[in-house]
Amino acid sequence: MKLPEFIKNILEKITDSGFEAYAVGGCVRDLLLAEIKREILEPKDWDITTNAKPEEILKIFPESKYENKFGTVLVPIKNKDNKTENVVEITTYRSERGYSDSRHPDEIVFEKKLENDLARRDFTVNALAWDGKSSKLVDLFGGEKDIKKKIIRAIGEPVDRFKEDALRMMRAVRFVSQLNFTMEPKTERGIIKMAGSIKFVAKERIKDELIKILSSDNFYDGIMALYKLKLLQYIIPELLQGENMKQNHHHIYTVFKHSVLSLKFCPNKDWRVRFAALLHDIGKPKTRVFKNGATTFYNHEYAGERMTRKIMKRLKFSAADTEKIAILVRNHMFYYNTDEVTASSVRRLIKKVGKENLKDLIDMRIADRLGSGTPKAKPYKLRHLEYMFERVQNDPVSVKCLKIDGDYLIKKMGVAPGPKMGALLDVLLSEVIEDPKLNNLKYLFSRAKELKNDNLEELREKAREKIKIKRNQDDKKMKKGYYVK
Repeated sequence: MKLPEFIKNILEKITDSGFEAYAVGGCVRDLLLAEIKREILEPKDWDITTNAKPEEILKIFPESKYENKFGTVLVPIKNKDNKTENVVEITTYRSERGYSDSRHPDEIVFEKKLENDLARRDFTVNALAWDGKSSKLVDLFGGEKDIKKKIIRAIGEPVDRFKEDALRMMRAVRFVSQLNFTMEPKTERGIIKMAGSIKFVAKERIKDELIKILSSDNFYDGIMALYKLKLLQYIIPELLQGENMKQNHHHIYTVFKHSVLSLKFCPNKDWRVRFAALLHDIGKPKTRVFKNGATTFYNHEYAGERMTRKIMKRLKFSAADTEKIAILVRNHMFYYNTDEVTASSVRRLIKKVGKENLKDLIDMRIADRLGSGTPKAKPYKLRHLEYMFERVQNDPVSVKCLKIDGDYLIKKMGVAPGPKMGALLDVLLSEVIEDPKLNNLKYLFSRAKELKNDNLEELREKAREKIKIKRNQDDKKMKKGYYVK
């Protein structure tokens, strides 16, 4: 495995000072995984472990910082302009004892041996160390074998690992999602047994893992793993209220199954849109009513918005992410009928949801449809709505396109506002339609002076015909792009 030069330099400086030093953890895992797959992969984070104490590391790297009690020193990596472009964490070998809050070790002990440090780690694939000096892999727990078999396995007794830090249960699911691995059965059983302890983990940490799961390529499998391993009921218990709840006649799945299938078929890569697809019907259990022998969920989108905001506040999501997801949940039921909807109503919808959310709203509807068992993802109606979105956002060809306007004509030529000015601008626009290169202030002003005393009304009729033809051509081209008539 090839390490970047700045990591080699750090390892060499530590070993030249008489200490041991290894690249360790996820960076080694990613390099080994890339080697197995024969891919080029640059790990995002680099960690080094050593038997040097923090104060000794600070002497080797004078620009580094040590501002914690866990033995981790932060070493800045500077570029040619002497600006920090990376930070490497160097941690003293350590072991941890007692986890009374299922979050933090009660005691940290600095160790002299690498094996003691590796033994405290969470999973075998993360307990790998690389000796840059001898170019040898240190693998005491079968991590390389598990990478080749694509397995996530806890080190030692899984329950003990999860007692040490309950977030490791979500990390296991996240690694399964990100790496496309499977989870070893004993590790699964350990998570199910300890699932309740996730309640003691800081909500910010849970949020971060949830975002990583939703951002992974296997986001649906990740959420279903949280459900299968009994973690989801402690993270988003509201989702499970729809677990056995049947819906009305055009829905063939329960509320919960429809929600997770909507997530599965969401075509958008933005984790926020995926999360909105998962939560879009979360208000249904609260609004269910039996009327005339049928089940209804009137206004569930508004109840869903309120619940979504509460969930995201509880999990410490940012205000911006909360607002976006809440908007998508509230508006997922938007009505659209090609024979009834006008350009003005589409403009109102755009104003309501925001231009930046239009594509995401369409993707939400696609996810909702496919999650209902509908085979056709994007029917004519949705394609027509996409066309209307573009049409109302892009002004048709008009005098606004000109590099000259009425104010300029008033100021420079004394043309009074009224029919004459309108006719003059229409004629100029018709000429620009014929030759876009003419759309410059110098030419338009010169041409306006020539036309000022002509019979503008006659010219205007011809101009309007050209403008109409151009608008129709643009509209046909736009419709063709969305396969609508």
